[in-house]
Amino acid sequence: MLKRVLIANRGEIALRIIRACRELDVETVAVWSEADKSALHAQLATRSLCVGPARAADSYLNQDAILSAAMATGCDAIHPGYGFLSENPDFADRCAQSGLKYIGPSGDVIRKLGSKAAARTLAQSAGVPVVPGSDGPLSNARQARTLAGQVGYPILLKASAGGGGRGMRQADGPEDIDRAWQEARAEAVACFGDGELYLEKLVVNPRHIEFQIMADRQGHVVHLGERDCSIQRRRQKLVEESPSKALTPALREEMGRAAVAAAQAAGYVGAGTVEFVLAPDGAFYFIEMNTRIQVEHPVTELVTGIDLVKEQLRVAAGLPLSFKQEDVKVSGHAIECRSNAEDPEREFMPCPGTTTFLHLPGGPGVRVDTALYTGYEVPPYYDSLAAKVLAHAPTRLEAIRRMRRALEELIIEGYPTNASLAHLILHDPAFIRGQYDTGFLDQNLDRLLELARTCDRMMEGEP
Repeated sequence: MLKRVLIANRGEIALRIIRACRELDVETVAVWSEADKSALHAQLATRSLCVGPARAADSYLNQDAILSAAMATGCDAIHPGYGFLSENPDFADRCAQSGLKYIGPSGDVIRKLGSKAAARTLAQSAGVPVVPGSDGPLSNARQARTLAGQVGYPILLKASAGGGGRGMRQADGPEDIDRAWQEARAEAVACFGDGELYLEKLVVNPRHIEFQIMADRQGHVVHLGERDCSIQRRRQKLVEESPSKALTPALREEMGRAAVAAAQAAGYVGAGTVEFVLAPDGAFYFIEMNTRIQVEHPVTELVTGIDLVKEQLRVAAGLPLSFKQEDVKVSGHAIECRSNAEDPEREFMPCPGTTTFLHLPGGPGVRVDTALYTGYEVPPYYDSLAAKVLAHAPTRLEAIRRMRRALEELIIEGYPTNASLAHLILHDPAFIRGQYDTGFLDQNLDRLLELARTCDRMMEGEP
C-alpha cells in the first residue's frame, strides 16, 4: 500500500480522501491556498503546506508548487480529487516523470478521453452507440452549419476539452449557429484554454445516466451500476440517485456492458464514469467519459457498499480490484442532494460568506460530506458546493422520505443555499413517480421558486 499521499485539492473531496487514507494507515499531505488556511483539510491531514495565493491559478492549479510540495514531504503518490488538475494529462505525466504515482489513469488515456471528440471516435470503435454528430473537431461555423443541416436541429456545439456544462451552446436553427459558435468557443478558451469544438445532435428530453467504472492494472474492468443525474440546471447536477427508475434490467445490463467496453478500449485504469443520454424511445448514446472520481460517487458507495476512494488507492499501489463483476450487488436506493452556497432567487448567483451556524442531519441511512463548520468562511474563489446530503433506504420511496427528513434537519446559516429547492423537488409528483428528464428543472423552476417563497412566508407567520 502507499505510504504518503499528497491531496491536490480542497473542500469536501479532500476530506473524503483524508478519511480513506487514514483508514488504510496512509499518511496525507494537504495543500492549501492562503484563502484556505483555516479549512478543515489543512487541519486534519498528517501534514499541510501553503502552495500559493487565493486564486486557483496560483495555488490549486500551480503544478510546480504542488509537485515541489509532494517531493519535499516524501510523498509517493498524488490524488487529484475532482476539478482543478484531475483531468490534466500534462500533470499526470509530470507526476510519473517525478517518480510519483498519479491516482488516476495515465496522461495518454486522459488525452484520449479528455477530448470529447476523440472519445466519441474511441467509443464508436468499441461498438458503443454515440449521438449523431461530427467525427472530429470542426474548423469553423460554416462547417458546423453544413453538418447541422445533415443531422437535423436542434444541435449542441461542445468544447472538445469541456466538462461541467462549460463550453456548450444549443442551436435550434441555422440562424443560431454563428452566435452559438462564438459563445461556445469563447467559453471553452476561457475555461479550458482550448477553443476546439465538435457538434452533436441534441437528444430532446433525455435522461442523463452515468455508469461508475473501476479498472486495475491487471486488466480487470468492472462497472458498479448507474446513477441518474437528470435533475440539473444548465447541465449542472443538483440531485442524483441510484438505481435509475428509467432502466429495465435488460437495458441496465446492456448499458453496463457498453460502459465496460468503452473503458477497455481506452486502456483505462482507476475510477471513472461513462456518461450516456437515454432518449425517450429507449435508445442510449455515449456522450463522454470522466477520468476522475465524481462529485456524486457516494451514491454508488451507498448502494454497493464499496469504498471507491480506497479502491483508487489500492489500484494506484498496483493491487488488483478487491471485487469482480459478479460481486457487485446493488442494495436499496440512494439519493444525493447538493447544497450549494448560492441564491436561487438571484439566478443561482454564488453567495460566499461566513457560516454563522451549522447543524448537520444524522440518523439511520443519512450521510453528509462537507468541509463546513460553524465559523468557517466560504471563500469566493472556488466552487460553491457547501455540502452533499445523502440518504439510503431499502426502497426508493423510503429514500425520498429519508432525504426530505435530512434536508429538514440541515441548517446552514450565514448565506443562502439551494437546499429548500431540493426539498421541494423531492415532493414533486413527477419526481416521486420517477417521470422526469434533464428538462425538469428548467420547466418547473418558476413554480418551485414560488412555492419556496410561499413556504418562507408561512414559516414567518405571514398570510
